[in-house]
Formats: sequence, structure tokens, C-alpha cells
Amino acid sequence: MDRLEAMALLIETVDAGSMSAAGRKRGMPLPTISRKLADLEAHLGVRLLNRSTRRLELTAAGAAYLVSARAILEQVGEAEREATGEYRTPRGALVVTAPTSFGRRHVLPLVGEFLARHDAISARLILTDQQLDLVGERIDLAVRIGVLADSQLIARRVGPMRWVVVGSPGLIMTTGVPRAPADLAAMPCIGIDTNEPGTLWHFNGAAVRIGPRLLVNSGEGAVDAAADGVGFARVMLYHAAPALAAGRLQVLLPDYEPDPLPLSIVYTGAGPMPLKTRSFLDFAMPRLQQDLARINATALTATLPLD
Repeated sequence: MDRLEAMALLIETVDAGSMSAAGRKRGMPLPTISRKLADLEAHLGVRLLNRSTRRLELTAAGAAYLVSARAILEQVGEAEREATGEYRTPRGALVVTAPTSFGRRHVLPLVGEFLARHDAISARLILTDQQLDLVGERIDLAVRIGVLADSQLIARRVGPMRWVVVGSPGLIMTTGVPRAPADLAAMPCIGIDTNEPGTLWHFNGAAVRIGPRLLVNSGEGAVDAAADGVGFARVMLYHAAPALAAGRLQVLLPDYEPDPLPLSIVYTGAGPMPLKTRSFLDFAMPRLQQDLARINATALTATLPLD
């Protein structure tokens, strides 16, 4: 039995919520994962997981073992990085995660440019809107938008990311300019049907319930529909930036915007940072700050005055 592999399988199973999900991620059949975890339990002489058809739960022994397994795998990874010289020269496999849309537009080009400068580094970019466990997934850096829930992570602040209301010039000519958030309740709007209700828009000191003509499940989709004049949309600024620059959308109600969310690059503080990670952090930070400055400048020129 490969105990390190079994530890990794246990971590992935718990993080994914089921053996089936872990199997899909690994490309490993469910019976194989079940057998390997059963072998680990037999080796330890304790039950680590309580299994049922609906849920999977750690036992008390399993919870304690999981903490130790994460620490052991991190130490093994650090030893491997030290042995291969990752602390002496930028080399090795770099793993970065970022939100899907923002990552595709702004992080993927950086990764490509970075790799062109460092022949000894390879990279894996995980584009997902889920906040992955950096330690469990062995991720070096994460680009995140929003307040960080994990206090054990170290964050380098890139800058603020605004929530904006946007509308097409044609729609504005038809409906008129909304003067306050409450005006949107009687206007055609586009909701984003994700984790939060797409019909409740939050502003500084107020929330407005809209009656969406259209619900979509992505910011990009909302921007496309807004640019086509379907309705007003409330999105993160980076989603709307290309359409704002092209003159297809305008920013409305800037004085009522809620506090912007922080855009950060985050990493774990455990152990010394490999040079591949430090090199990418130093490379990406100023470029993302420049991207954010350009996005904000685009919004400034595309903001519609009330008068």
C-alpha cells in the first residue's frame, strides 16, 4: 500500500465531499478509491470515514488523521522542492488558481508570458469560481476577488474591484437614466442567477429587488445581454470593461455603488517560498495592478453623468 497516495486520496475525498467526486477529479474508478481507503483503515486499525448513500463523514479518528496527513504531505512536498533546487533557482511545476472569467482574461496571458521567460518552469492554471484549499490541492498561488475567509493565508492586495450597474446607450434613450437605485425596480433588468438571488441588488446603504426580464448564470452573459439592450445589469467591473471600452455600455449610479471587493494574490505562509512562486508573484503583481488601473480608467470615461 502506498501510504502517501492513500493520504492524498483521503484528503481529496473529504474536500470533494464524496469518493465519486474524488474519483472523477483523479480519473480513478470508484471501486479503486474505496479499496485504497479501506486498505488504509485496515492498516491503521481504525475507521476513518462513516459512509452512507447520502453523505460521507469523518470519524473522530479520521478528523485527527486528516490534519496530520495534510501536514505530512506538505512536508514531503517541501522536501521534494528542496531536493530539486526550487529554493535555489526558479524551476519546477507552478500551480495557480483564479476565478474563471478574470483568470482567462488577465491571469492566463501572464502565465504564458512568465513561462516564456522561465524555461525550467511548467505551470498548471486552475480556472474555477470555487475557492480551493491551497494546502490540500498543493496550489502555490491563488488570485481571489473578495474578503478572505481563511486567516491562515497571506494576501498581497492588488487593488479594489467595483460592482457596477451598466446599460446600453440605446436602452438608456428608451427608459431614461436611473437617478437612484430604486428607479431600477421599474426598469428592464438582467439578473445573475448564481449563489445569491439574482433579483436582489445591493447598493451603498440599500437593496433593491428587481423584476428581471432575463436571468443568466454568468457575469459575461449578463454583459452580453446588456450590450444588446435587453436590460440593465449589475456586474463586476472587469466583466463589463471590454464593452465599456467599445462604447456598447455605460456605467450608471456610481455614487450608490457598494464598497468594492479586494482583488488579491494569496498564498500559504508555511515554510520558505520556492523561487518559482516568488518569481511569479513579483512578475504578476505589477501587471495585474496595471490591468486594474486600465479597467478603472475605462469605467471613468464610460460613466454617464446625471446632468
